[in-house]
Amino acid sequence: MSSADPEHNPNISEVADRDREEKERKAKEDAEQAQLPYQWTQTIKDVDVTIPVPGNLRGKDLDVVLTKNKIKVAVKGQEPIIEGEFPHPVLLDECSWTLETTSQPPGKEVAVHLDKVNKVEWWAHVVTSAPKIDVSKITPESSKLGDLDGETRAMVEKMMYDQRQKETGGLTSDEQKKRDLLKKFQAEHPEMDFSNAQIG
Repeated sequence: MSSADPEHNPNISEVADRDREEKERKAKEDAEQAQLPYQWTQTIKDVDVTIPVPGNLRGKDLDVVLTKNKIKVAVKGQEPIIEGEFPHPVLLDECSWTLETTSQPPGKEVAVHLDKVNKVEWWAHVVTSAPKIDVSKITPESSKLGDLDGETRAMVEKMMYDQRQKETGGLTSDEQKKRDLLKKFQAEHPEMDFSNAQIG
């Protein structure tokens, strides 16, 4: 029996299991998010929440409260559509909400814009009581990375690289840097014995 036999190669079945688990996790996550009475999207810098409401409502019919750590959106006299604590604080002065008319289907929605205090952190949910998404699976659009200032962008790209390396069992950028430095030092000092050198 050769080790190349795919039936007996644990790597192939492990990858298949991982893929299946990943698909199941994603389907469960999508189903949980679809159950929410609102939809939300995020970039590394902000979060946008849209909440469908009846088309006959006006701004004065709504009870919207935004603080640094909490949100509440309700139709006056009814149970809140969304209420709870943010997983991370927001910059209140940069946050806003509007009541907008939608074309498909005709109706209205409350559009809430939240500006994150921490610009290098993905949110797993809008309010802590809601189901989480797996933030390690988020791949930001490259164009959005271009919006960041140089230092923040470099930090985000390093975090993304390190995350991918961890998932594939590779070296993080810091570990790679140490290894490169050691190689360079070895080349410059061939007389020294590095056989027991530990990197870490």
